Amino acid sequence: MYFFVEGKPQGKARPRFSQKSHTTYTPKNTADYEKRIRQAFTEGRGEWNKLPSDCYAFVKIQAQYPIPKSWSKRKKKEAIAGLIVPTTKPDGDNILKVVLDALNGLAYDDDRQVVKMGIIKVYGVNPGLMVQVDEYKV
Repeated sequence: MYFFVEGKPQGKARPRFSQKSHTTYTPKNTADYEKRIRQAFTEGRGEWNKLPSDCYAFVKIQAQYPIPKSWSKRKKKEAIAGLIVPTTKPDGDNILKVVLDALNGLAYDDDRQVVKMGIIKVYGVNPGLMVQVDEYKV
């Protein structure tokens, strides 16, 4: 199954520690982004059923970054053609982590079921995440 999360890609932020309650918590921007990922998955799921706990899964992500407006027309064309790729934050592993955590309980029981994963960062006209989730057969 495929789904698209609109907006500039974001990564999983480090957990924070509250001095008052002495507990850890997920920062609001990360929690909000995970909610957007879950919503996009739910809207695009169609007839997709959650993978049973005895199945393996694979997740493939294409993170599309906005092309800087200050770039020349030539450089923008090169970016669209894939000749220039983003090396900016967030790191690919943090993007992968936020997606895997957001899909816990929706696409699979737990992200430990995901045994094959990949991410590519590209420039695109429509920034966001194109996510593919499927069963992985050994």
